[in-house]
Amino acid sequence: MPKKLTEKEKLFCLYYAQGGDARGCAARAGFSLTPQRSAARLLARNEVRDEIEKIEKERKTAYAAERGLHRLAFGSVTDALKLMFCEETMSAEEIEKLDFFNVSEIKRPKGGGLEIKFFDRLKALERLEKLVPCADNPQSSFIQALSEGAKMLSREDDE
Repeated sequence: MPKKLTEKEKLFCLYYAQGGDARGCAARAGFSLTPQRSAARLLARNEVRDEIEKIEKERKTAYAAERGLHRLAFGSVTDALKLMFCEETMSAEEIEKLDFFNVSEIKRPKGGGLEIKFFDRLKALERLEKLVPCADNPQSSFIQALSEGAKMLSREDDE
């Protein structure tokens, strides 16, 4: 039965998955007496390697989601507009070359024409902010402080 990882070991796995050197990751995780030897012992264990692999997969998934949301929030819609305002019908090959990533729905109503709906850019921005909070943004911390102050004031009013 595999041994359960301690908090220090989990921390080592996290640091190592972020691309650090094994000795440095062991030292940062708290293996200060012999970090080189500790790192070698940790990397020899299956459960440690499994945890590192799990963290790396989670990071790749989160990165892919971040890229997708970024593309929805800031991506171009020109190809959809080309399709919409095209005077003549486009061939399948021409349509295949167009980028419809930001398009959520395309309809051809009975009355003619073309109806194109796009994904909501504001929702994509909100989800992107939740996924990747901008710690460098002083405005964000200022707004957070104002929000906390308002909550405190409303609690005082309730009392």
